[in-house]
Amino acid sequence: MPGQDSGNLLSKRWLRSSSRSKGCLPVSKVRARKIHAQTVEGRRAVLEALRAGREITRILMAEGIELGPQLSEIIVLADQQAIAVDAVSKNELDRASHTSKHQGVIAVVADPRYATVEEMIHLADERSEPPLIVVLDGVQDPHNFGAVARTANAAGAHGVIIPERRAASVTPGAIRASAGALEHVLVAREPNLGRTAKYLKQLGLTLIGLDAEGTTAHTSTALTGPVAVVVGSEGEGLSQQVQNECDVLISIPMSGEIASLNASVSAGIVLYEAVRQRSLPAGVISAD
Repeated sequence: MPGQDSGNLLSKRWLRSSSRSKGCLPVSKVRARKIHAQTVEGRRAVLEALRAGREITRILMAEGIELGPQLSEIIVLADQQAIAVDAVSKNELDRASHTSKHQGVIAVVADPRYATVEEMIHLADERSEPPLIVVLDGVQDPHNFGAVARTANAAGAHGVIIPERRAASVTPGAIRASAGALEHVLVAREPNLGRTAKYLKQLGLTLIGLDAEGTTAHTSTALTGPVAVVVGSEGEGLSQQVQNECDVLISIPMSGEIASLNASVSAGIVLYEAVRQRSLPAGVISAD
Protein backbone atom coordinates (compact mmCIF):
# COMPACT_ATOMS: atom_id res chain seq x y z
CA MET A 1 0.00 0.00 0.00
CA PRO A 2 1.27 3.53 -0.75
CA GLY A 3 0.82 4.65 2.85
CA GLN A 4 2.87 1.75 4.21
CA ASP A 5 5.66 2.21 1.68
CA SER A 6 5.84 5.93 2.30
CA GLY A 7 5.99 5.33 6.05
CA ASN A 8 9.13 3.25 5.58
CA LEU A 9 10.65 5.91 3.35
CA LEU A 10 9.83 8.65 5.82
CA SER A 11 11.31 6.84 8.78
CA LYS A 12 14.56 6.12 6.95
CA ARG A 13 15.20 9.02 4.59
CA TRP A 14 13.03 11.97 5.54
CA LEU A 15 12.96 14.40 8.45
CA ARG A 16 10.00 15.82 10.31
CA SER A 17 9.41 19.42 9.32
CA SER A 18 7.46 20.26 12.46
CA SER A 19 6.66 18.60 15.76
CA ARG A 20 2.92 18.83 15.01
CA SER A 21 3.10 17.14 11.61
CA LYS A 22 2.59 13.39 11.36
CA GLY A 23 3.96 13.35 7.84
CA CYS A 24 7.59 13.88 7.06
CA LEU A 25 9.06 15.87 4.27
CA PRO A 26 12.31 15.71 2.37
CA VAL A 27 15.60 16.38 4.08
CA SER A 28 16.37 19.06 1.50
CA LYS A 29 14.81 22.44 2.23
CA VAL A 30 15.16 25.07 -0.47
CA ARG A 31 13.90 28.50 -1.32
CA ALA A 32 11.42 28.33 -4.19
CA ARG A 33 11.76 31.10 -6.74
CA LYS A 34 9.23 31.86 -9.43
CA ILE A 35 9.42 28.95 -11.82
CA HIS A 36 9.63 29.84 -15.49
CA ALA A 37 9.64 26.24 -16.66
CA GLN A 38 6.53 24.14 -17.26
CA THR A 39 4.80 22.95 -14.10
CA VAL A 40 2.15 20.47 -13.09
CA GLU A 41 0.21 21.62 -10.03
CA GLY A 42 -2.20 19.95 -7.65
CA ARG A 43 -2.16 16.53 -6.01
CA ARG A 44 -4.10 14.57 -8.61
CA ALA A 45 -2.30 16.22 -11.54
CA VAL A 46 1.17 15.58 -10.07
CA LEU A 47 0.24 12.00 -9.23
CA GLU A 48 -0.96 11.34 -12.78
CA ALA A 49 2.23 12.89 -14.18
CA LEU A 50 4.27 10.43 -12.12
CA ARG A 51 2.08 7.50 -13.10
CA ALA A 52 2.40 8.45 -16.77
CA GLY A 53 6.20 8.59 -16.56
CA ARG A 54 6.35 12.30 -17.41
CA GLU A 55 9.86 13.75 -17.31
CA ILE A 56 9.96 15.59 -13.98
CA THR A 57 12.92 17.70 -12.86
CA ARG A 58 11.89 17.99 -9.22
CA ILE A 59 8.87 18.24 -6.95
CA LEU A 60 8.16 21.04 -4.49
CA MET A 61 6.02 20.20 -1.46
CA ALA A 62 4.82 22.45 1.35
CA GLU A 63 6.68 21.77 4.56
CA GLY A 64 4.54 20.62 7.47
CA ILE A 65 1.76 19.38 5.20
CA GLU A 66 -0.14 16.33 6.39
CA LEU A 67 0.45 13.37 4.14
CA GLY A 68 -2.74 11.78 2.88
CA PRO A 69 -2.98 8.92 0.37
CA GLN A 70 -2.19 11.04 -2.70
CA LEU A 71 0.84 12.84 -1.27
CA SER A 72 2.11 9.55 0.16
CA GLU A 73 1.91 7.91 -3.26
CA ILE A 74 3.62 10.94 -4.81
CA ILE A 75 6.52 10.46 -2.40
CA VAL A 76 6.79 6.73 -3.15
CA LEU A 77 6.69 7.19 -6.93
CA ALA A 78 9.16 10.08 -6.80
CA ASP A 79 11.58 7.93 -4.82
CA GLN A 80 11.19 5.05 -7.28
CA GLN A 81 11.94 7.41 -10.17
CA ALA A 82 14.83 9.15 -8.40
CA ILE A 83 13.08 12.53 -8.44
CA ALA A 84 14.08 15.02 -5.75
CA VAL A 85 11.31 16.32 -3.50
CA ASP A 86 12.11 19.68 -1.90
CA ALA A 87 10.34 21.05 1.16
CA VAL A 88 9.43 24.73 0.90
CA SER A 89 7.24 27.08 2.88
CA LYS A 90 3.67 27.64 1.74
CA ASN A 91 4.47 31.26 0.87
CA GLU A 92 7.36 30.15 -1.31
CA LEU A 93 5.15 27.54 -2.96
CA ASP A 94 2.56 30.22 -3.66
CA ARG A 95 5.21 32.36 -5.34
CA ALA A 96 6.37 29.43 -7.47
CA SER A 97 2.85 28.54 -8.60
CA HIS A 98 1.40 29.46 -12.00
CA THR A 99 -2.18 28.56 -11.04
CA SER A 100 -2.50 29.60 -7.36
CA LYS A 101 -4.21 26.22 -6.84
CA HIS A 102 -1.28 23.94 -6.12
CA GLN A 103 -2.76 22.04 -3.11
CA GLY A 104 0.67 21.95 -1.53
CA VAL A 105 2.58 20.27 -4.35
CA ILE A 106 4.15 21.35 -7.65
CA ALA A 107 6.12 19.28 -10.14
CA VAL A 108 8.64 21.01 -12.40
CA VAL A 109 8.46 19.21 -15.73
CA ALA A 110 9.90 19.23 -19.22
CA ASP A 111 8.00 21.06 -21.94
CA PRO A 112 5.01 19.02 -23.15
CA ARG A 113 5.56 16.66 -26.05
CA TYR A 114 2.81 16.98 -28.60
CA ALA A 115 1.71 13.94 -30.55
CA THR A 116 0.84 13.50 -34.22
CA VAL A 117 -2.38 12.51 -35.94
CA GLU A 118 -0.61 9.33 -37.06
CA GLU A 119 0.07 8.39 -33.44
CA MET A 120 -3.65 8.71 -32.68
CA ILE A 121 -4.56 6.44 -35.59
CA HIS A 122 -1.90 3.97 -34.46
CA LEU A 123 -3.35 3.98 -30.93
CA ALA A 124 -6.80 3.18 -32.33
CA ASP A 125 -5.29 0.34 -34.38
CA GLU A 126 -3.53 -1.03 -31.29
CA ARG A 127 -6.86 -1.13 -29.47
CA SER A 128 -8.64 -2.58 -32.52
CA GLU A 129 -11.09 0.31 -32.37
CA PRO A 130 -12.35 2.77 -34.99
CA PRO A 131 -10.64 6.13 -34.36
CA LEU A 132 -12.48 8.60 -32.13
CA ILE A 133 -10.74 11.98 -32.15
CA VAL A 134 -11.73 15.38 -30.78
CA VAL A 135 -10.83 18.51 -32.75
CA LEU A 136 -10.99 21.81 -30.83
CA ASP A 137 -11.39 24.71 -33.22
CA GLY A 138 -10.07 27.74 -31.33
CA VAL A 139 -11.11 26.84 -27.77
CA GLN A 140 -9.16 29.39 -25.72
CA ASP A 141 -10.23 28.69 -22.14
CA PRO A 142 -7.69 26.31 -20.55
CA HIS A 143 -10.36 25.04 -18.17
CA ASN A 144 -12.58 24.05 -21.09
CA PHE A 145 -9.62 22.42 -22.83
CA GLY A 146 -8.70 20.53 -19.67
CA ALA A 147 -12.29 19.41 -19.12
CA VAL A 148 -12.52 18.15 -22.72
CA ALA A 149 -9.28 16.20 -22.28
CA ARG A 150 -10.59 14.65 -19.07
CA THR A 151 -13.79 13.52 -20.78
CA ALA A 152 -11.90 12.33 -23.86
CA ASN A 153 -9.73 10.14 -21.67
CA ALA A 154 -12.72 8.77 -19.75
CA ALA A 155 -14.60 8.04 -22.99
CA GLY A 156 -11.64 6.24 -24.55
CA ALA A 157 -11.01 8.77 -27.31
CA HIS A 158 -7.70 8.38 -29.12
CA GLY A 159 -6.60 12.00 -29.04
CA VAL A 160 -7.38 15.70 -29.09
CA ILE A 161 -6.27 18.05 -31.87
CA ILE A 162 -5.77 21.77 -31.21
CA PRO A 163 -4.50 24.65 -33.36
CA GLU A 164 -1.06 26.16 -32.75
CA ARG A 165 -2.30 29.72 -32.41
CA ARG A 166 -5.12 31.53 -30.62
CA ALA A 167 -6.11 28.47 -28.61
CA ALA A 168 -5.53 26.87 -25.23
CA SER A 169 -2.57 24.51 -25.07
CA VAL A 170 -1.02 22.15 -22.53
CA THR A 171 -0.35 24.56 -19.64
CA PRO A 172 -0.37 24.16 -15.84
CA GLY A 173 -3.93 25.47 -15.70
CA ALA A 174 -5.18 23.10 -18.39
CA ILE A 175 -3.42 20.13 -16.79
CA ARG A 176 -4.95 20.91 -13.42
CA ALA A 177 -8.42 21.38 -14.97
CA SER A 178 -8.06 17.97 -16.60
CA ALA A 179 -7.32 16.36 -13.19
CA GLY A 180 -4.13 15.02 -14.74
CA ALA A 181 -5.87 13.47 -17.77
CA LEU A 182 -3.63 15.49 -20.11
CA GLU A 183 -0.76 13.27 -18.93
CA HIS A 184 -2.51 10.34 -20.61
CA VAL A 185 -4.25 11.88 -23.65
CA LEU A 186 -2.47 12.32 -26.98
CA VAL A 187 -2.63 15.98 -28.01
CA ALA A 188 -1.64 17.13 -31.50
CA ARG A 189 -0.95 20.81 -32.15
CA GLU A 190 -1.57 21.64 -35.80
CA PRO A 191 -0.60 24.83 -37.70
CA ASN A 192 -3.64 24.72 -39.98
CA LEU A 193 -6.85 23.01 -38.84
CA GLY A 194 -8.38 23.27 -42.30
CA ARG A 195 -5.58 21.18 -43.81
CA THR A 196 -5.72 18.80 -40.85
CA ALA A 197 -9.46 18.35 -41.38
CA LYS A 198 -8.84 17.44 -45.03
CA TYR A 199 -6.15 14.99 -43.95
CA LEU A 200 -8.47 13.31 -41.44
CA LYS A 201 -11.01 12.80 -44.20
CA GLN A 202 -8.32 11.31 -46.43
CA LEU A 203 -7.59 8.85 -43.62
CA GLY A 204 -11.22 7.77 -43.70
CA LEU A 205 -12.63 9.69 -40.74
CA THR A 206 -16.04 11.35 -40.86
CA LEU A 207 -15.91 14.93 -39.55
CA ILE A 208 -18.86 15.72 -37.31
CA GLY A 209 -19.16 19.39 -36.37
CA LEU A 210 -21.10 20.66 -33.36
CA ASP A 211 -23.09 23.69 -34.35
CA ALA A 212 -26.18 25.35 -32.87
CA GLU A 213 -27.61 25.58 -36.39
CA GLY A 214 -26.99 21.91 -37.14
CA THR A 215 -30.06 20.18 -38.53
CA THR A 216 -29.22 16.68 -37.26
CA ALA A 217 -29.53 15.67 -33.60
CA HIS A 218 -26.43 14.13 -32.05
CA THR A 219 -28.40 10.98 -31.22
CA SER A 220 -29.40 10.59 -34.88
CA THR A 221 -25.81 10.53 -36.13
CA ALA A 222 -23.85 7.30 -36.46
CA LEU A 223 -20.73 7.51 -34.29
CA THR A 224 -19.61 3.90 -34.47
CA GLY A 225 -17.17 4.31 -37.34
CA PRO A 226 -13.98 6.38 -37.59
CA VAL A 227 -15.05 9.88 -36.55
CA ALA A 228 -13.61 13.23 -35.53
CA VAL A 229 -15.87 15.34 -33.32
CA VAL A 230 -15.22 19.01 -34.08
CA VAL A 231 -15.99 21.55 -31.34
CA GLY A 232 -15.89 25.29 -31.95
CA SER A 233 -14.69 28.16 -29.79
CA GLU A 234 -16.70 29.46 -26.87
CA GLY A 235 -17.74 32.71 -28.52
CA GLU A 236 -17.69 32.17 -32.27
CA GLY A 237 -18.28 28.46 -32.77
CA LEU A 238 -16.72 26.70 -35.74
CA SER A 239 -14.53 28.70 -38.10
CA GLN A 240 -15.81 28.81 -41.66
CA GLN A 241 -12.74 26.99 -42.96
CA VAL A 242 -13.22 24.04 -40.63
CA GLN A 243 -17.01 24.04 -40.92
CA ASN A 244 -16.69 23.68 -44.69
CA GLU A 245 -14.77 20.44 -44.19
CA CYS A 246 -17.33 18.87 -41.86
CA ASP A 247 -19.35 16.01 -43.35
CA VAL A 248 -22.32 16.72 -41.09
CA LEU A 249 -23.28 19.45 -38.63
CA ILE A 250 -25.08 18.23 -35.54
CA SER A 251 -26.79 20.00 -32.68
CA ILE A 252 -27.75 19.14 -29.11
CA PRO A 253 -31.44 19.74 -28.32
CA MET A 254 -31.97 22.67 -25.92
CA SER A 255 -35.25 23.11 -24.03
CA GLY A 256 -34.45 25.88 -21.56
CA GLU A 257 -33.78 29.59 -21.78
CA ILE A 258 -30.03 29.17 -22.33
CA ALA A 259 -29.26 28.91 -26.03
CA SER A 260 -25.96 27.03 -25.88
CA LEU A 261 -23.63 24.84 -23.82
CA ASN A 262 -19.95 25.44 -23.29
CA ALA A 263 -17.42 23.54 -25.34
CA SER A 264 -16.52 20.94 -22.73
CA VAL A 265 -20.12 20.02 -21.94
CA SER A 266 -21.04 19.77 -25.63
CA ALA A 267 -18.03 17.58 -26.35
CA GLY A 268 -18.82 15.37 -23.38
CA ILE A 269 -22.41 14.78 -24.49
CA VAL A 270 -21.35 13.73 -27.99
CA LEU A 271 -18.41 11.61 -26.80
CA TYR A 272 -20.65 9.64 -24.48
CA GLU A 273 -23.22 9.21 -27.23
CA ALA A 274 -20.36 7.60 -29.16
CA VAL A 275 -19.60 5.39 -26.14
CA ARG A 276 -23.28 4.38 -25.96
CA GLN A 277 -23.48 3.54 -29.64
CA ARG A 278 -20.21 1.62 -29.66
CA SER A 279 -21.30 -0.47 -26.67
CA LEU A 280 -24.43 -1.76 -28.43
CA PRO A 281 -24.43 -5.36 -29.69
CA ALA A 282 -23.42 -5.88 -33.30
CA GLY A 283 -26.33 -5.51 -35.68
CA VAL A 284 -28.30 -3.15 -33.45
CA ILE A 285 -29.07 0.20 -35.07
CA SER A 286 -26.98 2.64 -33.06
CA ALA A 287 -28.37 6.05 -33.95
CA ASP A 288 -31.96 7.01 -33.13
